[in-house]
Amino acid sequence: MKKKEVPQDKSNLESANFRELCYAVDENGEYTTENSTGWEPKTVALKNAIEEINERTQNAKTRVIAGKTSPIEYYMELHKMDVGILASYVGFWQWKVKRHFKPSVFKKLSNKTLSKYAEVFDISIQELQNISK
Repeated sequence: MKKKEVPQDKSNLESANFRELCYAVDENGEYTTENSTGWEPKTVALKNAIEEINERTQNAKTRVIAGKTSPIEYYMELHKMDVGILASYVGFWQWKVKRHFKPSVFKKLSNKTLSKYAEVFDISIQELQNISK
């Protein structure tokens, strides 16, 4: 796109006084950079993604409170992770992390295992074990 065509739509960036760096073609046909305040389709997509993440996080919290899953799943969603990412951070196989989602298994986890999760989520073991409503 040409330098003068770089979108300057309203976005979350604009309210925080940030600009996104974009590549554009200048008057001489050379690639250059140009700041953009945002692009409406990108803003809508980002807003939808954030809403979906928030919904998944709230659903996980509701499931924890109902005793259907462990707090590990909630904190995983809260930190925008998936099972694969979390497994790599804690050093367990994915199937093992999924197993730790079971409340009956979670209750039996050792402090050593709980501390791995707590460290990844940057919380204490007590916070990991007790989610407030």
